[in-house]
This record gives sequence, structure tokens and C-alpha cells, in this order.
Amino acid sequence: MTTPNDVKKRLEQRKQELEERISKISDDVRHVNRPVETDSAEAVVDHENDEVVDALGNAAVDELTAVNRALQRLEAGDYGVCDSCGKTISAERLEILPDAQKCVECAD
Repeated sequence: MTTPNDVKKRLEQRKQELEERISKISDDVRHVNRPVETDSAEAVVDHENDEVVDALGNAAVDELTAVNRALQRLEAGDYGVCDSCGKTISAERLEILPDAQKCVECAD
């Protein structure tokens, strides 16, 4: 059985992973560890790569926001309660998606 402390540790670990990923993505998009290409063909490829990396960064930021919300709900004592209907989110769903804000029925 998963305890609230186990959930908190798992969420905090995921938060740290996401913060590290976002930092690396930010450095990559800003070309911190590599020069900006001056060759026009390479610059186009670089720009396209930056767009992909930026999209990945946005997805990581969204996930980090969800993880932070889950941690806040855990602290407030309403973790595992559906934001839409107020019913309990199944343990199976929370095991797979610990930052779930909605039960399966409301998420569909």
C-alpha cells in the first residue's frame, strides 16, 4: 500500500527530474554549451531543432506544474480527490499518474 509519504517522495523526485530537464533544455535553446550556427543551412536545421527542444521544454513545464499542484493537494489533504466531481481517484490511476487531478470518468 502506498502511503502519503511515499507519494510525496515520488512527486518530489519527479519534480527534481523535471527541473533538471527544464534547465538543460533552457541551456540548449539558449546555446549555452554550443555556438550558434552561422552557415545558413545549418542555421535552419538548428532553428528547427530549437523549436522541437522548446516544445519538449513546454511539455516538461506543464508536467512540473501538475506535479506542484499534486504536492499542494497532498499538503492540503485533498490529494486523490477529483477536481471535477469530488469523488476519490482510484489508487490504480494515481499509481500510474500520481499528479492526476481527475478521476477516469471526468478525464474522458
